Amino acid sequence: MKGLCLLLGVLLLAEGILHAAAKQFRDVMSHGRSSSHVRSHKKLHGWSPDQNQWNEKLYPFWEKGDPRWKDCWRGGKVVARLTSDSPALVGSNVTFTVTLQFPRCQKEDNDSNIIYDRNCRNDSSDFPDQYVYNWTTWIDDCGWENCTSNNTHNVFPDGRPFPHHPGWRRRNFVYLFHTVGQYYQKTGGSSAIVSINTTNITLGKQMMVVFVYRRGHRTYVPVATTSGIYVVTDQIPLYVNLSQKNDRNASDSVFIKDSPITFDVKIHDPSHYLNNSAISYKWNYGDGSGSFISNSPISTHTYTLQGNFSLNLTVQAIIPVPCGPATPTPPLPTSPGATTQNATSTANKTESTTPAITTIPPYNLDSPTSAGVMEDTSDGGCHIYRYGHYKATISIVEGILQVNIIQMTSVQMTVTQGENSLVDFVVTCQGSLPTDACTIVSDPTCQVSQNVVCDPVEVTDQCLLTIRRAFNEPGTYCVNITLGDDASQALTSALISVNGAPGSSSRTVEGVLIASGFLVAFVIIVSLLLYKRYKEYKPIERSAEQAVNRERLSVYFNNVKAVLFPGNNERDPLLKSKPGIV
Repeated sequence: MKGLCLLLGVLLLAEGILHAAAKQFRDVMSHGRSSSHVRSHKKLHGWSPDQNQWNEKLYPFWEKGDPRWKDCWRGGKVVARLTSDSPALVGSNVTFTVTLQFPRCQKEDNDSNIIYDRNCRNDSSDFPDQYVYNWTTWIDDCGWENCTSNNTHNVFPDGRPFPHHPGWRRRNFVYLFHTVGQYYQKTGGSSAIVSINTTNITLGKQMMVVFVYRRGHRTYVPVATTSGIYVVTDQIPLYVNLSQKNDRNASDSVFIKDSPITFDVKIHDPSHYLNNSAISYKWNYGDGSGSFISNSPISTHTYTLQGNFSLNLTVQAIIPVPCGPATPTPPLPTSPGATTQNATSTANKTESTTPAITTIPPYNLDSPTSAGVMEDTSDGGCHIYRYGHYKATISIVEGILQVNIIQMTSVQMTVTQGENSLVDFVVTCQGSLPTDACTIVSDPTCQVSQNVVCDPVEVTDQCLLTIRRAFNEPGTYCVNITLGDDASQALTSALISVNGAPGSSSRTVEGVLIASGFLVAFVIIVSLLLYKRYKEYKPIERSAEQAVNRERLSVYFNNVKAVLFPGNNERDPLLKSKPGIV
């Protein structure tokens, strides 16, 4: 009896030693990091605790630097790229995408096999075989056993069988995701996507680790690992696009006085968690104009003074939720006011292009900074209040607000001076003085650019300059003239017609109104006849209103005369001091 008890004790001890020696998911996927803190996390839907055992015989685990990594894939190294749509508002979903990047000249075909790309130029043009891995031939016998009689090899590392959805045998990669002390398993092709609801995830930065295995003849072979940081926050992730007409560079936060600025708020909500929420926007533009509340994400504001201004925005979302016991939001592990961005990495890291979160304490807000569940007395439902904040400092300067072409003149040339037609454009602007001028000559539709010329300009007292441009041949052209300085630029356009044979001294430049010159001449003749007849039968005395009307008619005739007979015009006193030609 003693011997039997002793034998039983030895067997139990041996089993305990073997059980202690068996690897768990946390041992494999935590890379030696302490996992004691993850036990406080609530269970994620569809995920399993990482205390489960890992089948190391079917899924071997290799440490970093193990020489077996060099031979895990034919023809090179497979790289796994992990991206996510983080940051995620707590309660929403965060989605992770893993994409496998195969060695050069390798790709996945329609049957999920890995083949050589015949159109790819490699160091050697001779490929030993069409396939890198032809897994189609393994479907019937699954590599080393008949799938219809034994499915022990079609299982995950924890022993669970593969889901038998349509085409499941053609998914030749196994993806293992691990975060907050839990793991998720799935099969797939050259990419895999997983979404997690963040309700039970602690606020702050979290790590996602991914292992990728491929089918092998007797075991699954590790081919790549990757990891990346994602962020869960109780502040609504958002950013604001600022734009303004005539602003030269919106990214420098310098804008123009007396011109409206458009503020376009973009809320980062890829899982559409806020679709049924009531969202409001509270603006304070920092110029003493007060607060402005709107239900639209787009607003405009015009600054009438120069200087630096602090822009503040508070976004409030009222989210409908099922009524239940209020659960306080876990505290943020990071200090307020910190800016958190997604980590970028290569090979074993994640490179993400999602916007950063800026968590800023409220500035003179009437809203709380923490969210809670409260009952709505109007409909008896329950809601969660979430807030997002944005703050920026912008500079307002004097800029070029408007550009006008006040005169176009053809430059008379002799035959020996060349065959190009030269046109002088007299240009004025409002606002600050320009430092450069650009002219774009296009076809009559203003769609196809034919010539672009830019020159620096020096304007000291008033915005008045002459721009001379050459036209190779007669025709109709669309001319865009842009004047700019360091902070702004403004555009004006004109449709002109350049007539006359090359070398002729009778070349003229006509604006779009000159096309009706003959009609204007006819109207002048008829008007003169009517005026003379009218004068014969009217007394000399005129009322004040008639005198004003006659003066206006005289001005009109003078303007028409200036258009039809430019050689006889009296020069505008404003143009007597015009600077040199550009």
